Amino acid sequence: MKKLVYGSALATALIISSASFAGFHENAQMRGGFQGPGLTPVSVADALKMSDDTPVALVGSIEKSLGHEKYLFKDQTGSITIEIDDKDWRGLQVTPQDTIEVIGEIDKDWTSIEVDVDQVRKK
Repeated sequence: MKKLVYGSALATALIISSASFAGFHENAQMRGGFQGPGLTPVSVADALKMSDDTPVALVGSIEKSLGHEKYLFKDQTGSITIEIDDKDWRGLQVTPQDTIEVIGEIDKDWTSIEVDVDQVRKK
């Protein structure tokens, strides 16, 4: 009898948690956000002059990997190191021939400047 009661309680808990998770997942996909203009892309030359933590969008291409989530990004005005965490690729595959937009913020310290990328999109 105890096994039947425990089994029924466990089954009920699993059904409730499954339904809750499905509803959460559905709501997460339904959530919206701002629809309108965002950051205006700037050149690499302009980005190199910006202050630390300034939001920035760049359009260009990745020339090569520098290792450990760092890449050399270039446009017509120059090159800058960008850092893209593995999770921020979101499955996107790019080559040096692809034009991309990266959105992130300037990360400036005493000896270097780079862009800490939050989002990557093919153009």
